[in-house]
Amino acid sequence: MHPSTSPPQPNRVRAILGACSGNLVEWYDFFIYAYTAIYFAASFFPKGDTTTQLLATAGVFAVGFFMRPLGGWIFGWLADTRGRKVSMIISVFMMCGGSLLIAVMPTYETIGIAAPIMLLLARLIQGLSVGAEYGTGATYISEIATPGRRCFYGSFQYFTIIAGQLLALFTVVVLQQTLSDEQLREWGWRIPFLIGALSAVVVVYLRRSMHETASKKDMHREGAGSLRAMFKHKRAVALVIAFTIGGSLYFYTFTTYMQKFLVISAGFDAETVSFIMTSALIGFMLCQPLFGLLADRLGIKTHMLLFSGLGVMLVIPLLFAIQGTQSPLMAFALVFGGLVVASLYTPIAGIVKAELFPPAVRALGVGFPYALGNAAFGGTAEYVALSFRAEGVETYFFFYVAAVLCVTFIASVLMPNLSRHGYISGDGRVEENTGMKDAQRLADVA
Repeated sequence: MHPSTSPPQPNRVRAILGACSGNLVEWYDFFIYAYTAIYFAASFFPKGDTTTQLLATAGVFAVGFFMRPLGGWIFGWLADTRGRKVSMIISVFMMCGGSLLIAVMPTYETIGIAAPIMLLLARLIQGLSVGAEYGTGATYISEIATPGRRCFYGSFQYFTIIAGQLLALFTVVVLQQTLSDEQLREWGWRIPFLIGALSAVVVVYLRRSMHETASKKDMHREGAGSLRAMFKHKRAVALVIAFTIGGSLYFYTFTTYMQKFLVISAGFDAETVSFIMTSALIGFMLCQPLFGLLADRLGIKTHMLLFSGLGVMLVIPLLFAIQGTQSPLMAFALVFGGLVVASLYTPIAGIVKAELFPPAVRALGVGFPYALGNAAFGGTAEYVALSFRAEGVETYFFFYVAAVLCVTFIASVLMPNLSRHGYISGDGRVEENTGMKDAQRLADVA
């Protein structure tokens, strides 16, 4: 980041709060769909067994992810050529518009096939918005953060993603305690979407006062925000995709899909699962700044190696153990254990990607390849898992997650030392130092 764009410390903290508050609202809106699907699935799809209806809602959830590449592209270009702040304000409006549409739309019984079509449209709008939010938010936080504390500051992006999930989960728990199951299925599920839609006003107010980190020189540089210029950094693009497919698939396996996995596979009732996941996610959220501080000391490359290596070794036994347990306490311990492994990745997820690109294509370089990988593997996590279950081979999903994490581990080995060669912390020679040279050095040390 150009030194002249760096704000005083109080303004830096306020700017990060502005970025993170919007992140919280966006992810609340996005995840409330996953947590209330069990109640509204029958409202938007033809009558059938529960697994079929959940499969349909998971399919719509996955389709929302496939709008992320378009959002990452459009808003990456906007952030790189018009500023990070403009991009983030527009994205909040879009997310809340999608939530408002879901909150008020008629059911399948009322308007027939138009109901799932409208639901799909709302998810497409939200998917476009989330594709915008992640890349621009990660870029903004990495640029405004204090040198030597970038991973700590970066940890607040996933802190607020998890807080958004928790807020969504807490909202569901409150509704479960105050409304009957019948009321939730008839109309109560609409309340969380309405809450998300109304939250836009506060977020827009906070984001209007944010400090802009993109310099005019970078925004007007030739090729700024263009895909052609981004793909000149082909090794960086490949690394972002490789990190994303393993990180996102693992993250969504132990967060959104875990909510259903504990019900339909482990056999817990919905209320017990809500309390298990709430407790586990609170612990996971609190891990973020702690692991961010640790990453500032150990380095990003070390954390990526630890996450992907431990993930490959532990994800299969963890999922088998969760599937077989009958104890809520043991289920919590196992889920939280899986999330602790994820904490090696989540605080640095945005920083590692932002370090790989120069300012003129940074938001695009972070957002677009991330959205591709996230759509293909993160967004389809539930759908793939439920499909395996429908075919009677649910455990194949466990091995699928481990195999994808192997790709992330290989990319972590090939990644250069970003403190030396990253565009924010180092000399910007990422392309020259990515490849088998670092793998050979690692082998020599071993």
